[in-house]
Amino acid sequence: MIVESKGKTPRIHDSAYVAPTATLVGDVEIEEGCAVMHGAVLVAEGAPMRIGPNCVVMEQAVLRSSGGSVSQFPLTLGEACLVGPGAYLVGCEVGPGSFIAAGVKIFNAARLGAGCSVGLNGIVHVKSEVAEGEHVPIGGVVVGNRQFSPADGLLIREALQELGFSELVFNVAPGPDAGAEIAASYSAFLRKQHAEDRAVDAGLKPTAAKSAAPAKKPAPAEPAVKADVGKVYDVTFYELEEMQRRRESGKKKP
Repeated sequence: MIVESKGKTPRIHDSAYVAPTATLVGDVEIEEGCAVMHGAVLVAEGAPMRIGPNCVVMEQAVLRSSGGSVSQFPLTLGEACLVGPGAYLVGCEVGPGSFIAAGVKIFNAARLGAGCSVGLNGIVHVKSEVAEGEHVPIGGVVVGNRQFSPADGLLIREALQELGFSELVFNVAPGPDAGAEIAASYSAFLRKQHAEDRAVDAGLKPTAAKSAAPAKKPAPAEPAVKADVGKVYDVTFYELEEMQRRRESGKKKP
């Protein structure tokens, strides 16, 4: 579904594929060679979202940009990034050739350099940075420029308090009533932001059934692992390629 929001309509390059069950809302740009798969949700709320060439956004991933009168959190994926199933990215910048595994969460004002990888269920918190070529292991947590394991609960909590999550993201001071205040103000923002949204079909390419000539398939996107990002690879990339080879081998069997 393609949705116009605040007068902005998603823009999709002719060579990109957007699944019929994906949802794109507002100021979202999908560049050439991308694939946005079933159930993915890409929503621009007050700030732009740019998905660079040859990126893959897999099933049920949620990407959001956000911005109001106080703060702006655009979302950018550099060229040849892969965002895995069920990942959640909001208001962050991901460098080219990065691999974001299933279930990963990356929050407002976070930045990942080129060729990064974040393992299954990893978390990169607000205003945190992952250096070029760095790997965040399965379940790892990044706060600021430090990596923690899930067992470092108290250290993570202390580091997060220094970042000021509620003030940065919602402009609400921390305290016992912060949760209720965040819910009330964010609800008001969302109602206003989306009050006049409307579904459109602009930017969608005709299907084969509607076209007199057979639909010409776009050239497949180059896998993120082949991006020129200083030859930085992660074992997860090789596993992804191996799975693809097995699927292709299975199809060739009688």
